[in-house]
Amino acid sequence: MTANSPLVIVTRKLPDVVEARMRELFNVRLNPQDKPLTKDELIHAVQEADVLVPTVTDRIDRTVISMAGPQLKLISQFGTGVDNIDIETARNRGIIVTNTPGVLTEDTADMTMALILSVPRRVMEGSSFLKNGGEWTGWSPTWMLGHRIYGKKLGIIGMGRIGQAVARRARAFGLSIHYHNRRRLSPAIEAELSATYWDSLDQMLANMDIISVNCPHTPATYHLLSARRLKLLRPDAFVVNTARGEVIDENALARMIEAGEIAGAGLDVFENEPAINPKLLKSKNVVVLPHMGSATIEGRIDMGEKVIINIKTFLDGHNPPDRVHPAML
Repeated sequence: MTANSPLVIVTRKLPDVVEARMRELFNVRLNPQDKPLTKDELIHAVQEADVLVPTVTDRIDRTVISMAGPQLKLISQFGTGVDNIDIETARNRGIIVTNTPGVLTEDTADMTMALILSVPRRVMEGSSFLKNGGEWTGWSPTWMLGHRIYGKKLGIIGMGRIGQAVARRARAFGLSIHYHNRRRLSPAIEAELSATYWDSLDQMLANMDIISVNCPHTPATYHLLSARRLKLLRPDAFVVNTARGEVIDENALARMIEAGEIAGAGLDVFENEPAINPKLLKSKNVVVLPHMGSATIEGRIDMGEKVIINIKTFLDGHNPPDRVHPAML
């Protein structure tokens, strides 16, 4: 690939196999130190790049896009969510945006199920007790009691690919599947999942044992679980979120868990990442993970392959397969 070829700038360190393939195919500038780019550095990147490959931690907002050079025609996101990119401004500037849908479904659903299991059953609490030198005297009939999973009602918010994958796993554990979604699923899918649709999110929240957030972050879902809605949950209910932190009012959630108004939470994402509400970190009723729901070697390589296909298709003069349109959000 010659120096005069279109320049592809990648904002973070990607798996070695992905970067090796990019070097073969493109005139690419990588980030081997994996140091997050500052806003000024992102602006400099869009002024130089023909193709930008950001990740979900890069804020490609209106200011950044408005500073882009005329040569920037593709933003190929390394990730499924695109809430970090101002899609409308990109469209107005004639810049195509792509993402990597589908390849993270099973990995994220696995982590969601892990949190659904670990929070009510106090898995992390028990492990921390032993690893931190707690004096364990042996089995006791009344110690470390959690809550049974089997037979409980799971309410899934967002029944797309990941929500449905969570439902399939949860059914195997004997959970009753309920869901709220922008659009109701087909009768065939509802039958396959034994899923009950709730048109009213408020009513579903008030009747569930566990809530799983699996919807994207959009202007319509910002603080979808507001303080008002969180108060609808029963005191013995648990909340799990592997989608986006902005969907939940994190401060309200932390206050209510501290007050015993919600039983606990399993959180892989946070409203102001990487900052986390200190009350959540201190609570024994909360399991926190560092946004690792999709963090598998296989998943990251699959993401990279999607990015490469989108870039190569675009540079070959065709419409990339994973183009994101504002109407999709």
